[in-house]
Amino acid sequence: MFIIGERINGMFKDIAAAIRARDPRPVQEWARRQELCGARYLDLSTGPSVKNPVKAMRWLVEVTQEVTDLPLCLDSTSFDVIEAGLELCRRPAMINAVPAEWPKMERVFTMAKRYNAAVIGLAMNEQGIPQDADTRVALFMELVAAASSYGIPMENLYLDPLVLPCNVGQVHGPEVIVALRQVKLLADPAPRTVIGLSNISQGTKNRELINKTFAAMAIANGVDAAVADACNNDLLEIIATARVIMNLDPYCDSYVDVYRKKT
Repeated sequence: MFIIGERINGMFKDIAAAIRARDPRPVQEWARRQELCGARYLDLSTGPSVKNPVKAMRWLVEVTQEVTDLPLCLDSTSFDVIEAGLELCRRPAMINAVPAEWPKMERVFTMAKRYNAAVIGLAMNEQGIPQDADTRVALFMELVAAASSYGIPMENLYLDPLVLPCNVGQVHGPEVIVALRQVKLLADPAPRTVIGLSNISQGTKNRELINKTFAAMAIANGVDAAVADACNNDLLEIIATARVIMNLDPYCDSYVDVYRKKT
């Protein structure tokens, strides 16, 4: 499992203030820190309260790329905002995200093809997030079919089963795990999988413990990536150890350092 660094997001107070003031320093500091900690992508989100999110996204892309060559994961509910950022990306980016709804899939996969971008596809549609694994997988099949019809390689499609906070959606947890396993049977080559790691602990006590436990369980069930805190050393140790146990990395005494270097 590799990490998509979550920290450059307008939901965090320091990033929201930086966007308002057009102060690049907090954004660039987090870009550097997450890269040093081993993030493979950097997630960029303007947050919900920006007056002009198109300009804000373009600014985020520009100032982030001044200090790192990591590819970017552009995160917005507005596809116009995402496309504004894609136009400036120097490396193939990732689009975060699209539900299994045909008009939206058409818009996103057209963009993905034009900009050679990867796509995160969500296990939801107009009816919302399903409770059971089978319905999640059925929505994944729609996303796979749509991506294929636009010529998107399966290695560029990341399917997110959408975990809910365990204090309000505990019944979803086992279904998410089953859905992660079943994704690998949908196509050959198989699409990839991704989770928003911190979603499972929203509003709970002992958030870090819940996140770390879920990370290990998700790795055991084949997850490929997570939007997560790339600078949480305890989390990185859990990920590196789980990868050794699952025979995903050769064992050595410095396997945590090896994991960081590989990501």
